[in-house]
Amino acid sequence: MSELANLCWDLSYAEARAMQTTLASQVVQRDDLPEIRRVAGVDVGFEDKGLVTRAAIAVLAFPGLELLDYTIAKVPTQMPYIPGLLSFRECPAILEALAQLRVQPDLLLCDGQGIAHPRRFGVACHVGVITGLPAVGVAKSRLCGKSDTLSEEKGARVDLWDNNEVIGSVVRTRSATRPLYISIGHRISLNTAVHYVEACLTRYRLPETTRWADALASNRGKAVARANQILAH
Repeated sequence: MSELANLCWDLSYAEARAMQTTLASQVVQRDDLPEIRRVAGVDVGFEDKGLVTRAAIAVLAFPGLELLDYTIAKVPTQMPYIPGLLSFRECPAILEALAQLRVQPDLLLCDGQGIAHPRRFGVACHVGVITGLPAVGVAKSRLCGKSDTLSEEKGARVDLWDNNEVIGSVVRTRSATRPLYISIGHRISLNTAVHYVEACLTRYRLPETTRWADALASNRGKAVARANQILAH
């Protein structure tokens, strides 16, 4: 898979938009899943004033959510920040991180959008289509679309709409906290995507997949040392 990280990502605005439109037609919006025994969280950040892209992936057992493997990859950033085209900045590092894993995931939970995107092709779709892996977009904020008012109760859910199309679900994963915006990435239906995100929750707003990947990416709370200790046993 490492050769995928070497694809040409430095595209013009028009070329990138055209590629999104083409690849969006390849997104499978139905359940086409293996048995889910390993779920992975994917998180991306930037270093050195944006010149370096950093991707962290944490693979957890499912449904127990024990850490099985992790990796952190850093690659030169190949595309400037352009709203709506963030996956072109993030994918090279994600693909490199996936190539370094010793334990391969059955499902990716990406910190970002799936089809809840103006051209229906966020980072979860991009990674899913390129790798063929089932993927879900688990975003902390809305990129596009509208929804009805969401109850403050944990488990509340409403559809996210755009141009008369359901593009995702707004889900309250913890009472009186900001919701998550869950959408199809690849090879999964929306209801199943929500199911797996909820199944990866503990007592926090974010699923454990995202929490591990985010902590590892920033080494918050000495997460790398903790992960190494867990995997050593």
